[in-house]
Amino acid sequence: MPTYEALPRFTTALNRLTPEQRRAYRQAVNAFFDDLRAGHTFRPGLRIKGVRRMPGVYELTCSGGGRATWCYGPEKVHGVQHIVWRRIGSHDILTQP
Repeated sequence: MPTYEALPRFTTALNRLTPEQRRAYRQAVNAFFDDLRAGHTFRPGLRIKGVRRMPGVYELTCSGGGRATWCYGPEKVHGVQHIVWRRIGSHDILTQP
């Protein structure tokens, strides 16, 4: 299982989401981690792509138009990918991902 951490601004924004938005995020993250564990490319429905102005930062799209930005961090467990969740919210988060 990949390890992960969330930046404080991510956690603050996550707590402000509606229950429906949190549910959509959880569904997207479950699929995201399934794909990471399987070791293949991400499924198209997650619409993962790099953020133009921030090399190494990616966005994941949740149903309903929500987005989360993330990057790979240094391994916490040898041989296991580590994810750093950076921001979550609407398209506006891409101004400072």
